[in-house]
Amino acid sequence: MIQRPSPNHDARPAGTPIDMLVLHYTGMRSGAEAMARLCDAGARVSSHYCIEEDGTVCALVPEERRAWHAGLSYWRGQRDINARSIGIELVNPGHEWGYRPFPEAQMAALIELAHGILGRHPIPGRNVVGHSDVAPARKQDPGELFDWRRLAGRGIGLWPDPADLPRGMKGADAIGLLAHIGYDPKAAMQGHDVLPTLVMAFQRHFRQSVVDGGLDEETAALIWSVSRAVD
Repeated sequence: MIQRPSPNHDARPAGTPIDMLVLHYTGMRSGAEAMARLCDAGARVSSHYCIEEDGTVCALVPEERRAWHAGLSYWRGQRDINARSIGIELVNPGHEWGYRPFPEAQMAALIELAHGILGRHPIPGRNVVGHSDVAPARKQDPGELFDWRRLAGRGIGLWPDPADLPRGMKGADAIGLLAHIGYDPKAAMQGHDVLPTLVMAFQRHFRQSVVDGGLDEETAALIWSVSRAVD
């Protein structure tokens, strides 16, 4: 692990547990460009770790400190996500600069790093999330090419199979279940209602083959399944 200290951090509020792991992509044209920004005091952004595509792990902020990675966000009733989370950036150009799959070396390094983090902090599977989960109206990362299923198979996060559910799930029912999972029931992208905003964020994590915000049968079954798994 390479030490690349960032000046962008502060003290966590006293008594706040570290009970979330938030994954991001850098969304910049290169790892070097991303690292420069994460370490730039003027940018006022950071993460605890950044993983290059070749699997190199850089440590930027000590875990006991609050890194500035989630921004305006929400999960399971909490709004200061930075205060209670560990943030990991994955070098990837993102949707703006040529989004691509996350390489094997990068994923293997992430799994090893995440296992260490989960061993140090009581982070439940329901709180292993993406930036798009905690900021669905603003963010898309790490996106539909990220292998959440693989992580869950290694004990990092959740990946339930679709379950039978009562027929005819309504939009209001779906919003209620998504809020139960953790999503902000008031979040909406500009020009969109709450339901497609939340469904699209959910699909980026749990139904990645089609990310359109539509409450189709498969998406509804997965929402039902995940809502039961987080209890």
